[in-house]
Parts: sequence; C-alpha cells; structure tokens
Amino acid sequence: MSDRPKRGLLKLNRKKCFDMDEFHIVKDMLAEFHRASKLYPNFHSNHEGYAVIKEEVDELWDEIKKSKDVRGNDRIRQELIQVGAMVMRYLNNLC
Repeated sequence: MSDRPKRGLLKLNRKKCFDMDEFHIVKDMLAEFHRASKLYPNFHSNHEGYAVIKEEVDELWDEIKKSKDVRGNDRIRQELIQVGAMVMRYLNNLC
C-alpha cells in the first residue's frame, strides 16, 4: 500500500454507497476501467494482475479499518470501484 495520492481519481456518481443501484455501480466501474486502461499498460501476467488486485484490496481494507461508518462511505466506495475495475482489466487483458 502506498501513501501516494491516487492520480486523477475518477469523479463518481455522488449517491451514497448504500443508495447505489446496479447500473450506477457498473457504470462507475467501467469508467474507472477505461481511465486506468489509458494511464497504465495492459497486465503482462497472472502474477501482475493478481498483484494489482491485491494492492487495491489492501487499500480497501485500510479504508475499512479507518472508517467509523457501519455500512461504507465515499472512500470505501471508491476503493470498491477500483477493485472491480481491476478485476475487469484482468479479465480483459489476460482471459
């Protein structure tokens, strides 16, 4: 986990985490998938794909541990969107 700020985080739908419907969730994941795909090269191996997903899950876990919220918040939601987008990249690049 790095303490560096995320470069160019996507501005997501402003609905609360628990108010989101499937359409907005998939839309935000797809937008993050496209943003990350433009910034970073394709995954080159299963190991790389796994490592990127693990890094995002670790960042999610850090946000969960910091949170006082029971159901999630904007930072947790952002990390979940990034986890989903990296899973999409793995599927797209390597499967």
